[in-house]
Amino acid sequence: MALTSELGKQIKLKEVEGTLLQSATVDNWSQIQSFEAKPDDLLICTYPKAGTTWIQEIVDMIEQNGDVEKCQRTIIQHRHPFIEWARPPQPSETGFHHVAQVGLELLSSSNPPASTSQSAKITDLLPPSFWENNCKFLYVARNAKDCMVSYYHFQRMNHMLPDPGTWEEYFETFINGKVVWGSWFDHVKGWWEMKDRHQILFLFYEDIKRDPKHEIRKVMQFMGKNLDETVLDKIVQETSFEKMKENPMTNRSTVSKSIMDQSISSFMRKGTVGDWKNHFTVAQNERFDEIYRKKMEGTSINFCMEL
Repeated sequence: MALTSELGKQIKLKEVEGTLLQSATVDNWSQIQSFEAKPDDLLICTYPKAGTTWIQEIVDMIEQNGDVEKCQRTIIQHRHPFIEWARPPQPSETGFHHVAQVGLELLSSSNPPASTSQSAKITDLLPPSFWENNCKFLYVARNAKDCMVSYYHFQRMNHMLPDPGTWEEYFETFINGKVVWGSWFDHVKGWWEMKDRHQILFLFYEDIKRDPKHEIRKVMQFMGKNLDETVLDKIVQETSFEKMKENPMTNRSTVSKSIMDQSISSFMRKGTVGDWKNHFTVAQNERFDEIYRKKMEGTSINFCMEL
């Protein structure tokens, strides 16, 4: 399946078990699936645009005991390599390695106390070793409406993803799960159903916005760390949206414009709850609510749509 990016490039997508993925990821699928997790590994898992970079930075700040200088050692995507990150070489790209880099290679060469990476997979697409070794999982969920809006703007500026088309077209694409990494509904429900059977800390984006210190403390305890209140306060401050938007280690400003064109839309755009109200028409909202009720029927998960 080939779709076009805003630059007119053909973006090839392939399916794995019904989920659309970038072709470079699928081409490396056997390597990804054979990844050997260690029992003390922590895997950060999110649906795209659900606060991935935010939770990565929070985890790194906790791991580094609030040491800002250590968290500036390199860009976030090297501190928290994506297991599924595989793409063709980008020789002119700055901020990444000069050769094609797979998150697996970064993971095997890095040596943090717990190899931490991120994966935007539904649970059955994870390498089996994570389940076999009873690893810890940190999952962040964001309400579907804000996720849709954020993903739409991300696809507009990310030339490694297909052109989203108009907002009206993207609305249909998203609710039908025809985006990279598949259906929001399947992803969130899959992790919600697994949370009591494994070592999974399930967090909500909206809760972190509402009371960051309370949620960051949960992450700290889940990681087995014990930091004092002063350090926690510092982490809250350093991981605020405003700080991270200005931080070249987190804001993707080092990424080539040919990959992410931030003149179209910032990588870190708004970071708010309820921006969907600026995009959804009344008719779209009513239709979405009806689809949501059907798709989420039988699940106990509750999302906050505005603060």
